[in-house]
Amino acid sequence: MKLGIILETKELEKAWNAFRFAVTARKQGHEVKVFLMGEAVECEGLTHEKYNVDEQLKKFVAAGGEILACGTCLKSRQKEGTEACPLATMIDCIKLVEWAEKVVTF
Repeated sequence: MKLGIILETKELEKAWNAFRFAVTARKQGHEVKVFLMGEAVECEGLTHEKYNVDEQLKKFVAAGGEILACGTCLKSRQKEGTEACPLATMIDCIKLVEWAEKVVTF
């Protein structure tokens, strides 16, 4: 199944669970794309002793998952896209929704 995940928070436990869900879905053979929007564009590098978001994000990428980060949201935070979280547009978010058979938001 093609799963689209839209993540809008950098709240540690929620973001950690979103990426755990994405990793598990990849391990189950699903195609998965994640779109980071709003404060979620700050998830890369986000670590905590209990909820290590960055670790799950890296596991997702290593499992073949794709992440896109809202360019407008990045720019408003004076950030740029990265290799793991490349800059994307709202059109890319729409394409993700059109591509996906199911969309989950966190």
